[in-house]
Amino acid sequence: MSSLTPLSTILAGRRRHEHDVGFDIPADWLQGRTSFGGLISTLAVQAMRDVAGSAWPATVKLRALQTSFIGPVGLGAMDVTVTLLREGKNVRQVQALVKQQGQVSALMLGVFGIDRETIVPAKSPERPPVALSPEETPERVVRGGAPNFTQHMDMRFVEGVPPFSGQHSELSKIHLRLKGEPTPIDLELLTVLLADVPPTPVISNFTQPTPASSVSWELELRPLAQAPAADGWWRVDTDVLASGGGYVNQITKLWAPGGELAALGYQVAAVYG
Repeated sequence: MSSLTPLSTILAGRRRHEHDVGFDIPADWLQGRTSFGGLISTLAVQAMRDVAGSAWPATVKLRALQTSFIGPVGLGAMDVTVTLLREGKNVRQVQALVKQQGQVSALMLGVFGIDRETIVPAKSPERPPVALSPEETPERVVRGGAPNFTQHMDMRFVEGVPPFSGQHSELSKIHLRLKGEPTPIDLELLTVLLADVPPTPVISNFTQPTPASSVSWELELRPLAQAPAADGWWRVDTDVLASGGGYVNQITKLWAPGGELAALGYQVAAVYG
Protein backbone atom coordinates (compact mmCIF):
# COMPACT_ATOMS: atom_id res chain seq x y z
CA MET A 1 0.00 0.00 0.00
CA SER A 2 1.21 3.49 -0.81
CA SER A 3 0.56 4.95 2.65
CA LEU A 4 -0.19 3.64 6.11
CA THR A 5 -2.50 5.03 8.76
CA PRO A 6 -0.83 5.11 12.20
CA LEU A 7 -2.85 3.92 15.16
CA SER A 8 -2.48 7.38 16.68
CA THR A 9 -4.30 8.85 13.65
CA ILE A 10 -7.23 6.45 14.08
CA LEU A 11 -7.44 7.35 17.76
CA ALA A 12 -7.22 11.08 17.11
CA GLY A 13 -10.08 10.89 14.60
CA ARG A 14 -12.57 9.23 16.94
CA ARG A 15 -16.00 10.78 17.47
CA ARG A 16 -17.95 10.66 20.72
CA HIS A 17 -21.68 11.13 21.19
CA GLU A 18 -22.92 10.35 24.70
CA HIS A 19 -22.30 6.59 25.21
CA ASP A 20 -21.09 5.93 21.65
CA VAL A 21 -17.61 6.37 20.20
CA GLY A 22 -17.00 6.11 16.45
CA PHE A 23 -13.81 5.14 14.65
CA ASP A 24 -12.82 4.82 10.98
CA ILE A 25 -11.08 1.60 9.93
CA PRO A 26 -8.58 1.95 7.05
CA ALA A 27 -7.55 -0.80 4.63
CA ASP A 28 -4.02 -1.12 6.01
CA TRP A 29 -5.38 -2.48 9.32
CA LEU A 30 -7.33 -5.33 7.74
CA GLN A 31 -6.68 -9.03 8.30
CA GLY A 32 -8.33 -10.69 5.34
CA ARG A 33 -11.97 -9.60 5.08
CA THR A 34 -12.07 -8.26 8.62
CA SER A 35 -10.00 -5.88 10.70
CA PHE A 36 -7.16 -7.03 12.94
CA GLY A 37 -8.82 -8.22 16.15
CA GLY A 38 -6.22 -6.57 18.34
CA LEU A 39 -7.09 -3.22 16.77
CA ILE A 40 -10.81 -3.70 17.43
CA SER A 41 -10.15 -4.57 21.08
CA THR A 42 -7.77 -1.63 21.46
CA LEU A 43 -10.33 0.82 20.09
CA ALA A 44 -12.98 -0.66 22.38
CA VAL A 45 -10.75 -0.08 25.41
CA GLN A 46 -10.24 3.53 24.31
CA ALA A 47 -14.03 3.91 24.06
CA MET A 48 -14.42 2.46 27.56
CA ARG A 49 -11.96 5.01 28.87
CA ASP A 50 -13.70 7.87 27.03
CA VAL A 51 -17.23 7.08 28.19
CA ALA A 52 -16.89 5.33 31.55
CA GLY A 53 -13.43 6.18 32.80
CA SER A 54 -12.76 9.78 31.87
CA ALA A 55 -13.02 10.89 35.51
CA TRP A 56 -11.27 7.89 37.05
CA PRO A 57 -7.93 8.44 38.80
CA ALA A 58 -4.77 7.15 37.14
CA THR A 59 -4.62 4.31 39.68
CA VAL A 60 -7.57 2.58 37.95
CA LYS A 61 -5.94 0.21 35.47
CA LEU A 62 -7.23 -2.36 32.99
CA ARG A 63 -6.83 -5.78 34.61
CA ALA A 64 -8.72 -8.03 32.21
CA LEU A 65 -10.42 -7.86 28.83
CA GLN A 66 -12.81 -10.53 27.59
CA THR A 67 -13.61 -10.40 23.88
CA SER A 68 -16.04 -12.34 21.69
CA PHE A 69 -15.48 -11.74 17.99
CA ILE A 70 -18.96 -12.13 16.51
CA GLY A 71 -18.76 -10.81 12.96
CA PRO A 72 -16.32 -9.12 10.60
CA VAL A 73 -15.40 -5.44 10.87
CA GLY A 74 -14.52 -4.14 7.43
CA LEU A 75 -13.52 -0.78 6.02
CA GLY A 76 -15.19 2.40 7.16
CA ALA A 77 -17.07 3.58 10.21
CA MET A 78 -17.27 1.41 13.32
CA ASP A 79 -19.23 2.34 16.44
CA VAL A 80 -18.64 1.28 20.05
CA THR A 81 -21.47 1.57 22.57
CA VAL A 82 -20.21 1.61 26.16
CA THR A 83 -22.15 0.62 29.28
CA LEU A 84 -20.80 0.93 32.81
CA LEU A 85 -22.09 -2.25 34.45
CA ARG A 86 -20.77 -1.67 37.96
CA GLU A 87 -18.48 0.81 39.65
CA GLY A 88 -17.34 -0.59 42.98
CA LYS A 89 -14.79 0.76 45.42
CA ASN A 90 -11.93 -1.20 43.89
CA VAL A 91 -13.19 -2.79 40.67
CA ARG A 92 -15.20 -1.35 37.78
CA GLN A 93 -16.71 -3.47 34.99
CA VAL A 94 -17.50 -1.97 31.61
CA GLN A 95 -19.17 -3.44 28.52
CA ALA A 96 -18.39 -2.40 24.95
CA LEU A 97 -20.60 -3.43 22.03
CA VAL A 98 -18.98 -3.03 18.61
CA LYS A 99 -21.24 -2.49 15.60
CA GLN A 100 -20.75 -1.80 11.93
CA GLN A 101 -23.63 -0.96 9.58
CA GLY A 102 -26.09 -1.92 12.30
CA GLN A 103 -24.63 -5.40 12.79
CA VAL A 104 -23.04 -6.58 16.03
CA SER A 105 -19.38 -7.39 15.38
CA ALA A 106 -17.84 -7.89 18.83
CA LEU A 107 -18.66 -7.81 22.52
CA MET A 108 -16.09 -6.87 25.17
CA LEU A 109 -16.04 -6.81 28.95
CA GLY A 110 -13.32 -4.72 30.54
CA VAL A 111 -12.38 -5.15 34.19
CA PHE A 112 -10.61 -2.14 35.71
CA GLY A 113 -9.16 -2.12 39.21
CA ILE A 114 -6.94 -0.13 41.54
CA ASP A 115 -3.83 -1.35 43.34
CA ARG A 116 -4.52 -2.35 46.95
CA GLU A 117 -2.40 -3.09 49.98
CA THR A 118 -1.95 -6.83 50.59
CA ILE A 119 0.15 -9.22 52.63
CA VAL A 120 0.40 -11.56 49.64
CA PRO A 121 4.00 -11.44 48.35
CA ALA A 122 4.48 -10.24 44.80
CA LYS A 123 5.42 -12.81 42.18
CA SER A 124 7.00 -11.80 38.90
CA PRO A 125 7.81 -14.63 36.47
CA GLU A 126 11.05 -14.39 34.56
CA ARG A 127 11.08 -14.15 30.79
CA PRO A 128 12.71 -17.32 29.41
CA PRO A 129 15.80 -16.71 27.28
CA VAL A 130 15.97 -17.21 23.53
CA ALA A 131 19.01 -17.83 21.38
CA LEU A 132 18.94 -14.61 19.33
CA SER A 133 18.34 -10.96 20.10
CA PRO A 134 15.91 -8.98 17.91
CA GLU A 135 18.81 -7.49 15.95
CA GLU A 136 20.23 -10.97 15.32
CA THR A 137 16.88 -12.43 14.24
CA PRO A 138 16.17 -12.14 10.50
CA GLU A 139 12.80 -10.98 9.24
CA ARG A 140 10.72 -13.68 7.59
CA VAL A 141 8.75 -13.27 4.41
CA VAL A 142 5.44 -15.07 4.77
CA ARG A 143 4.73 -17.29 1.77
CA GLY A 144 1.84 -15.84 -0.21
CA GLY A 145 1.98 -12.52 1.62
CA ALA A 146 0.99 -11.40 5.11
CA PRO A 147 -2.17 -9.68 6.39
CA ASN A 148 -2.32 -5.92 5.79
CA PHE A 149 -2.04 -4.97 9.46
CA THR A 150 1.38 -6.60 9.81
CA GLN A 151 2.84 -3.65 7.88
CA HIS A 152 2.53 -1.76 11.16
CA MET A 153 4.55 -4.37 13.05
CA ASP A 154 8.23 -5.20 13.21
CA MET A 155 8.08 -8.97 13.83
CA ARG A 156 11.08 -11.28 14.24
CA PHE A 157 10.22 -14.99 14.68
CA VAL A 158 13.01 -16.19 16.95
CA GLU A 159 11.48 -19.64 17.63
CA GLY A 160 8.85 -21.72 15.87
CA VAL A 161 8.09 -22.72 12.30
CA PRO A 162 7.19 -20.12 9.63
CA PRO A 163 3.52 -19.79 8.69
CA PHE A 164 2.37 -21.85 5.68
CA SER A 165 5.62 -23.83 5.51
CA GLY A 166 4.00 -27.28 5.60
CA GLN A 167 5.68 -28.12 8.92
CA HIS A 168 4.04 -28.89 12.25
CA SER A 169 4.51 -26.41 15.08
CA GLU A 170 2.80 -25.80 18.40
CA LEU A 171 4.67 -22.70 19.54
CA SER A 172 6.12 -19.40 18.45
CA LYS A 173 8.31 -16.76 20.06
CA ILE A 174 8.36 -13.38 18.37
CA HIS A 175 10.37 -10.22 19.00
CA LEU A 176 7.85 -7.47 18.35
CA ARG A 177 7.35 -3.72 18.26
CA LEU A 178 4.95 -1.23 16.70
CA LYS A 179 6.45 0.89 13.95
CA GLY A 180 5.58 4.05 12.06
CA GLU A 181 3.94 5.90 14.95
CA PRO A 182 4.53 9.67 15.00
CA THR A 183 3.42 9.92 18.66
CA PRO A 184 3.69 7.41 21.52
CA ILE A 185 0.71 5.13 22.13
CA ASP A 186 -0.77 4.85 25.62
CA LEU A 187 0.84 1.88 27.38
CA GLU A 188 -2.47 0.20 28.22
CA LEU A 189 -3.64 0.38 24.59
CA LEU A 190 -0.26 -0.77 23.26
CA THR A 191 -0.34 -3.83 25.54
CA VAL A 192 -3.77 -4.85 24.24
CA LEU A 193 -2.72 -4.31 20.63
CA LEU A 194 0.55 -6.25 20.75
CA ALA A 195 -0.86 -9.18 22.73
CA ASP A 196 -3.03 -10.19 19.75
CA VAL A 197 -0.46 -9.86 16.98
CA PRO A 198 0.90 -13.44 16.69
CA PRO A 199 -0.93 -15.84 14.38
CA THR A 200 -1.87 -19.22 15.77
CA PRO A 201 1.22 -21.45 15.43
CA VAL A 202 -0.77 -24.24 13.74
CA ILE A 203 -1.00 -22.32 10.45
CA SER A 204 2.54 -23.58 9.86
CA ASN A 205 0.91 -26.91 8.87
CA PHE A 206 -0.50 -25.42 5.68
CA THR A 207 1.41 -24.87 2.46
CA GLN A 208 -0.56 -21.84 1.28
CA PRO A 209 -2.44 -18.98 2.96
CA THR A 210 -5.38 -20.43 4.87
CA PRO A 211 -7.94 -18.46 6.90
CA ALA A 212 -7.67 -18.54 10.69
CA SER A 213 -9.49 -16.24 13.07
CA SER A 214 -10.04 -15.63 16.75
CA VAL A 215 -13.40 -16.71 18.17
CA SER A 216 -12.86 -15.57 21.73
CA TRP A 217 -9.98 -13.96 23.58
CA GLU A 218 -9.40 -13.42 27.28
CA LEU A 219 -6.56 -11.08 28.14
CA GLU A 220 -5.21 -10.60 31.67
CA LEU A 221 -2.96 -7.58 32.08
CA ARG A 222 -0.12 -7.02 34.53
CA PRO A 223 0.19 -3.21 34.44
CA LEU A 224 3.79 -2.04 34.18
CA ALA A 225 5.24 0.37 36.70
CA GLN A 226 6.56 2.62 33.94
CA ALA A 227 6.33 2.84 30.18
CA PRO A 228 9.23 1.34 28.20
CA ALA A 229 11.04 3.21 25.46
CA ALA A 230 8.91 3.71 22.37
CA ASP A 231 11.38 1.76 20.22
CA GLY A 232 11.84 -1.06 22.73
CA TRP A 233 11.44 -4.67 21.68
CA TRP A 234 8.60 -6.62 23.28
CA ARG A 235 8.35 -10.41 23.01
CA VAL A 236 5.25 -12.52 22.60
CA ASP A 237 5.31 -16.29 23.22
CA THR A 238 2.43 -18.51 22.07
CA ASP A 239 1.86 -22.16 23.00
CA VAL A 240 -0.88 -24.44 21.67
CA LEU A 241 -2.60 -26.24 24.56
CA ALA A 242 -5.06 -28.33 22.55
CA SER A 243 -6.44 -28.60 19.01
CA GLY A 244 -8.98 -30.55 17.01
CA GLY A 245 -12.21 -30.17 15.08
CA GLY A 246 -10.98 -26.99 13.44
CA TYR A 247 -10.38 -25.14 16.73
CA VAL A 248 -7.21 -24.35 18.65
CA ASN A 249 -6.83 -23.48 22.34
CA GLN A 250 -3.69 -21.51 23.03
CA ILE A 251 -1.98 -19.32 25.61
CA THR A 252 0.07 -16.22 24.92
CA LYS A 253 2.52 -14.38 27.16
CA LEU A 254 3.48 -10.82 26.33
CA TRP A 255 6.79 -9.68 27.80
CA ALA A 256 7.72 -6.00 28.06
CA PRO A 257 11.09 -4.76 26.75
CA GLY A 258 12.47 -4.86 30.29
CA GLY A 259 11.52 -8.52 30.69
CA GLU A 260 8.39 -8.03 32.83
CA LEU A 261 5.26 -10.05 32.13
CA ALA A 262 2.79 -7.50 30.69
CA ALA A 263 -0.14 -9.76 29.78
CA LEU A 264 -1.46 -13.32 29.61
CA GLY A 265 -3.85 -14.25 26.82
CA TYR A 266 -6.12 -17.28 26.41
CA GLN A 267 -7.60 -17.74 22.98
CA VAL A 268 -9.89 -19.96 20.93
CA ALA A 269 -8.95 -19.75 17.26
CA ALA A 270 -10.77 -21.30 14.33
CA VAL A 271 -8.82 -22.66 11.36
CA TYR A 272 -10.42 -23.31 7.99
CA GLY A 273 -8.50 -26.09 6.36
